[in-house]
Amino acid sequence: MTQPVAAIVLAGGRGRRLGDVDKPDLAGRDGRTMLDGVLKAVADALVVVVGPPRDLPPGSISVREDPPGGGPAAAIAAGCAALGERYDAASSELVDALVAVLAADLPYVTALTVHRLCAALDGHPDAGGAVLIDPAGRHQRLVGVWRWDALLAAVQRRDGWHDASVQDLLAQIPVIAAPALGNEATDIDTPDDLARWLGD
Repeated sequence: MTQPVAAIVLAGGRGRRLGDVDKPDLAGRDGRTMLDGVLKAVADALVVVVGPPRDLPPGSISVREDPPGGGPAAAIAAGCAALGERYDAASSELVDALVAVLAADLPYVTALTVHRLCAALDGHPDAGGAVLIDPAGRHQRLVGVWRWDALLAAVQRRDGWHDASVQDLLAQIPVIAAPALGNEATDIDTPDDLARWLGD
């Protein structure tokens, strides 16, 4: 089964609609944080966590976008820069490699979600990424797996991505959309979202 070589996990943001809480650090009824769950989904990959310093599993890389608070597109760019430094962007280890990009507030994402996206991308060699599509038909680009060369080329189109949208960053990459199963594409943005998750 194809797996991503690396993963970029976006663990910044202020959770304004939840009262400025640190969303990745919110724990479910089992005591596991949302970030813990997302990291478990990519446990076999080299993980870059973009956001403030946190206690992370050994071997993880922690970085911040510069300046901090630049938004998810800037965070993806920072994650790519960290991977490029770790591997050397032209390294044979990254040729044809798949890289997962996940928000840290996705409590229903699992390793099976990531494997299914990898399999979808494997079946479409002309696509540069595979993302979940939610029940409303929206492409969830922060629940995706991307070909390293396509992701790096997108980041390198600009000198910086501060305050840019993820749509601007990734829109030029052709994607395969895999229907979300159950709540896979559900993030936690509002008190109602949080209450539903804690009630599961």
